[in-house]
Amino acid sequence: MTGIFLQVNQVADTAQNAAQAGKGELTLSFFDLAMKGGIIMIPIVVLLILSIYIFFERYFALKDASKEDPTFMNRIKDYIHDGKIDAAHSLCQSTNTITARMLETGISRIGRPLNDINTAIENIANLETARLEKGLPTLATTAGGAPMIGFLGTVMGMIKAFYDMANAGNNIDITLLSNGIYTAMVTTVAGLIVGILAYFAYNILVARVEKVIFRLEARTTEFMDLLNEPAN
Repeated sequence: MTGIFLQVNQVADTAQNAAQAGKGELTLSFFDLAMKGGIIMIPIVVLLILSIYIFFERYFALKDASKEDPTFMNRIKDYIHDGKIDAAHSLCQSTNTITARMLETGISRIGRPLNDINTAIENIANLETARLEKGLPTLATTAGGAPMIGFLGTVMGMIKAFYDMANAGNNIDITLLSNGIYTAMVTTVAGLIVGILAYFAYNILVARVEKVIFRLEARTTEFMDLLNEPAN
C-alpha cells in the first residue's frame, strides 16, 4: 500500500515538474516579443512615440484654447456701445485668447466697410485654426501608415519563413520557421495597435478643434451683429 502511494506521489511530482517546465518555455516578456518583430519594429515604435507626444501636446493646447472669460464679450459690447473703441482694443490686447486676437483685428478696423472687417477677422481665424490643427496630419498619416508598415513586416516575415523552408530541404523543422512567423505576426499586431491608437487620438483632437472653431464662428457672428446694430 505504501509503495502505491509512493508511486502516485512520484507521478504527481513528475507532472508538476513538467507543467512548470512547460510554463517556463512559454514565458515571453513583452520586450522579447517585440524584438521578434525585427528591424521593422523601429519605425512602428517611432510612430507610437510621436503619436503619444502629439496627442498630449495638442490636447492640452486645445484645452487652453477652449478657455474664455465669460464676461469678455459683454465688456466688449459695453465699450463699443459707449464709443470706447480704445478701451475695447486695450481689453483685447490684454486678453490672451483666440477670441480676443480675432476681435482685436476687427476693432482696429472699425470705420471701414463691414466686409473688410469680416474678411480681416476670418483671416485671423484661419491662421489660428491652422495652429490648432498642427500635428493632426501626422496623426492621420500614422493611423493609415502604421498598419501598412506592419503588413510590410508580415510579408518580410513570410518571405523569410519560406526562404528558411527552401534551404532546409527535406529536414524541415518548425523551429526554422519560428523567426519568420514571429516577425510576420508581431509586426502586424504592432502596426494595427499603433494605427488604432493614432486613429482614436486623431478623432478626439479633431472633435476638440471643431468645438473651438464653432465657438470662434459664434463670436465672430456676435461681433459683426454688434457692428450692424443701428446707432442710438
